[in-house]
Amino acid sequence: MKMEFATESDYTYILEHDKHVLDALILSKIHGKEIIMLRDQEDATIGWVRYGYFWDNTPFMNMIWVDEEYRKKRIGKQAVLFWENEMRKMGHKLVMTSTLSNEEAQHFYRKLGYKDAGCLLLSNEPLEIIMTKDL
Repeated sequence: MKMEFATESDYTYILEHDKHVLDALILSKIHGKEIIMLRDQEDATIGWVRYGYFWDNTPFMNMIWVDEEYRKKRIGKQAVLFWENEMRKMGHKLVMTSTLSNEEAQHFYRKLGYKDAGCLLLSNEPLEIIMTKDL
C-alpha cells in the first residue's frame, strides 16, 4: 500500500467520495497537504485521511476512510500511524480526533494510544468523544 498527500489530480475522486467536506474547501485542503490518499498495489485509490487544526494549532483528524473490501487488513492503522508521523515531522507534539459514541472506531483509536479527552453533545446526535494522543 502507498500513502501520499493528495494532489489536484485527486480532486474529482475526493469530490465524488468525501461527502463530509464542503466542495469549496477541497482544493485548499489539497494545497495545504491536509488530505492523504491511500492507494493499493495497482495505484488505485482505496481511501483517504483528511485533517485540519483544532484551535488552529493542533492537528485534528477529521476523517479516515478505507473502502469496504480493504478493511480488517490493518490499512487504517497504517494510515493513522503515517499521519501521526507526518505530524511529528512538522513538530507537533499532540494530535486529536473524535468519534461518535455509537461507533466502533473509539476502540480502534484507544488501541492506537488515543485517550478520551472530553465530549461534545449536539442536539439529536450521539455523544461525540474527543480523543488525544501525545506524539
